[in-house]
Amino acid sequence: MSADLKKRAAARALDFVEPGMRLGIGTGSTADEFTKLLGEKVAAGLDVIGVPTSERTARLAASLGIRLATLDELPELDLTVDGADEIGPGLSLIKGGGGAHLREKIVASASARMVVIADASKVVATLGAFPLPIEVVPFGLRSTLLKIEKAAADLGLSGALTKRTTADGGDFVTDGGHLLLDASFRRIPDPMSLARALVEIPGVVEHGLFLGIATAAVVAHPDRIDVLTP
Repeated sequence: MSADLKKRAAARALDFVEPGMRLGIGTGSTADEFTKLLGEKVAAGLDVIGVPTSERTARLAASLGIRLATLDELPELDLTVDGADEIGPGLSLIKGGGGAHLREKIVASASARMVVIADASKVVATLGAFPLPIEVVPFGLRSTLLKIEKAAADLGLSGALTKRTTADGGDFVTDGGHLLLDASFRRIPDPMSLARALVEIPGVVEHGLFLGIATAAVVAHPDRIDVLTP
């Protein structure tokens, strides 16, 4: 997504924000644009309080003067605004390219509404071209990986399961201290069945399928902005 489309989608999402709201603030390059614009509104007098979905987002929001709280302090939120790696039918999503999907899902699920911001290239007919992030505990990693492969095969899915690493070759570790497997299934015709199968595997902490959570998506095209609903 170009920087201009990111900013345009983020600016349109600000229309959903009202004074006094308790906001979930997402993670990622597109969510960062929303956070920056929100910071400008706060500096101009908008009174909101935010719950960040990652340590990175917390640092950015705090630097912009956005008042922050934890989800323990504000267990029920009015709105979460976040990006997505893919937007499928019914606003089904794949998220987790930035590795924050566990906290993102917890925060979004605590919100009355979730608005997704993205560009038109993220809208797909079938989820799966973007590798699905699966967050796992380090203990018993090989056993967990084999169970994921079997669950996928039972649903007719195949593709490489790759442990995510950092630029220097070390393990990518989430804010929760977990590892990430990226599953290159290419096509996920039945996301709900896959989601159910994954959560039954003890070593799986969470996955990047967001189903039935998003209430709207702001999608930026070069010549227009669409607001999609399920």
